[in-house]
Amino acid sequence: MLKTLRYQYLSILWATFVVIICEIPTADVSGSGFTFFEGFDKLAHTGFFFVLTVLLFHGKIKEQGSYTYRTLTIFKILGITLFLGSAIEILQLEIFTYRSAEWWDLFADMTGVGMGIFGYIFLHRGQFDEK
Repeated sequence: MLKTLRYQYLSILWATFVVIICEIPTADVSGSGFTFFEGFDKLAHTGFFFVLTVLLFHGKIKEQGSYTYRTLTIFKILGITLFLGSAIEILQLEIFTYRSAEWWDLFADMTGVGMGIFGYIFLHRGQFDEK
């Protein structure tokens, strides 16, 4: 367990950053003339969880010492990220009520995870065909 955590320090730091960013109040920038485009929030969620997925795979690759394809690893990453995304939305619904909890945020989170998993499988496909 400690060995796994040692290799996952980047993903733990990133997950902490994501939770903090998703729970702090949004700044009122309407008076400054600066506005984000509609849907920026969903793009941010997708990007946050894409990076988290890549970091989780990076830690697992470092731990294993190889790029071997393991379906169990993919399911673990899906479970971890689904739990984190759901926890963020539940926190926004119950505790941080100044933020809005939305199903679409969770969908955007899982889209980022899917992109990360697809990238991992696609980039390492050639190595599996050779064995």
